[in-house]
Amino acid sequence: MAGHHDAALLDLDGVVHVGRRAVPHAVEVLRQLAGLGTPVVYVTNSSLLGPGEMARRLRRLEVPAAEGDVVDSAQAAARLAVERCGQRARVMVVGGTALHRALRERELRPVRSARAEPAGVVQGFAPSVSWRQLAEAGYAVALGIPWIVTNTDLTAPTERGTAPGNGALVAAVRAATGATPLVAGKPSAALLTEAARRVGAVRPIVVGDSLDTDIEGAHRAGYDSLLVLTGRTGPAGLLEAPPQRRPTHLGADLRALLAPPRIAERRGDGWACGAWQAWVERNRVELRGHGDPCDGLRAACAAAWSAPGPVDTTAVVAALGEAFSP
Repeated sequence: MAGHHDAALLDLDGVVHVGRRAVPHAVEVLRQLAGLGTPVVYVTNSSLLGPGEMARRLRRLEVPAAEGDVVDSAQAAARLAVERCGQRARVMVVGGTALHRALRERELRPVRSARAEPAGVVQGFAPSVSWRQLAEAGYAVALGIPWIVTNTDLTAPTERGTAPGNGALVAAVRAATGATPLVAGKPSAALLTEAARRVGAVRPIVVGDSLDTDIEGAHRAGYDSLLVLTGRTGPAGLLEAPPQRRPTHLGADLRALLAPPRIAERRGDGWACGAWQAWVERNRVELRGHGDPCDGLRAACAAAWSAPGPVDTTAVVAALGEAFSP
């Protein structure tokens, strides 16, 4: 599959690693891609750590990664700020050190107060963001200047559990101003096009585990996508995905990049992939066959997605759910 594209744009959490552990088979696949000369860009909605620290963390997992191989939402937000506010513009920043650094690398001039008459506001996540900073952002946004946010993820994973993410902080400014921000991170196309631009790719493939960020982002950018079943998405969510969240390809893990693409094909009144067949009968997706369960899921998705309306996929989920359980 990788040979059909000029770069692979990979999400991180759930694709390359889960927490502090590499996803099974990820390291060997990424090393093989490096040996084949396939450009790989690691794409993250995070704006907290910066590409250098993200690359160091990947290398500790034995993933081949240099700082230039990582593109984060802070870098995409900085490009948007130049486009909307102008070269060397003064921009008010809410966020951490990595966001300030990304803006300075674009020769923008970060400020911390609406009184500094900024040309725009750039907001990202940092644990240190305070009420005073959010209030200052609100004062600036209320002036009608461009408001750019790195991402709108509502939650942030921590060692103690789930905490409010940048989306929750953005919601506070939105509630105070009634304004709508321009989003740099997925599912916006800005982050993915920034990653493709990094390696000069025109036909990249986006690899992710999330339908609402990775796959929808690929649709918006006009890129092919590969959903891997090593993270957030399982058979039930995939079968019910609306058109803008349906991946081009499906794989159990990153090894799909090194294999020929597998697509379900029309066969009679149903769909077939490998030794599996799926069809819709009495508004219910039926599935039978054997072999690679991914082939079964590909056939079942083709049947469900070709139906004129919602269908019952309970039997498919029951038949394949165990094969894809964590």
